[in-house]
Amino acid sequence: MKAALKCVLVGTVLGIQSGACEISVSESASTDATKDCVVLLHGLCRTGLSMKHVERSLARHGYNVVTITYPAFWVPVERLADEYLHHALARRVPQHTRRVHFVTHSMGGILLRHYLASHRIENLGRVVMVGPPNRGSKKADLFKSCAFARWLAGPNLFRLGTGPDDLPQKIGAVNFEAGIIAGDRPLFDSIWKHTIPSDGIVAVESTKVAGMKDFTIVHCSHTFMVSQRETLEQIGEFIQYGRFRHSEE
Repeated sequence: MKAALKCVLVGTVLGIQSGACEISVSESASTDATKDCVVLLHGLCRTGLSMKHVERSLARHGYNVVTITYPAFWVPVERLADEYLHHALARRVPQHTRRVHFVTHSMGGILLRHYLASHRIENLGRVVMVGPPNRGSKKADLFKSCAFARWLAGPNLFRLGTGPDDLPQKIGAVNFEAGIIAGDRPLFDSIWKHTIPSDGIVAVESTKVAGMKDFTIVHCSHTFMVSQRETLEQIGEFIQYGRFRHSEE
């Protein structure tokens, strides 16, 4: 109960949708192993429910979809990768699946990068990261000096900063097909307003990572990016073709 209350409070401060911080897995109705599978990973202080729009969109396009809810709030990223995510993939991805793709939101992208840095998926497909703090978040930097925030936020938020010793910078370049979707419309006034384009949580430039294959921007805030029609269309485009649809095309 105490951890759940913390989760709600942090979600309110950061301007993100909060939910109960349990671990669970939901799957699309189809489990046909001849189809590609897409695994969905949510962000900090959210649950798999926040990925429902993505899940439904991909299921309509014929993919098997596995949505994983994991305790992002109080379990360090390393344990989430090596224990929770590793075991969930082994249990839930159908055997003999042709390819396994991923769609992540926010910290989910950092979790996946950490996982793939030390785990090999033989049939790995494409990865779409929505609003990932690949070079860290200034919001995380702001909270580092606040003792109350450090107590409230658990072990992961303060490791998502922009410093050289923070987790996003320590993971390194990606060596898989990654497409990055950034937002440039903060929901509320932010430290970047009128200065640095951002989604209110992560600056546009901070979503980029060395080795990425393609990059695009949607005009939305961090919170609601994964429910926007444009985002859903771009996710489907990249998973199918390995590139986003750009306005000049």
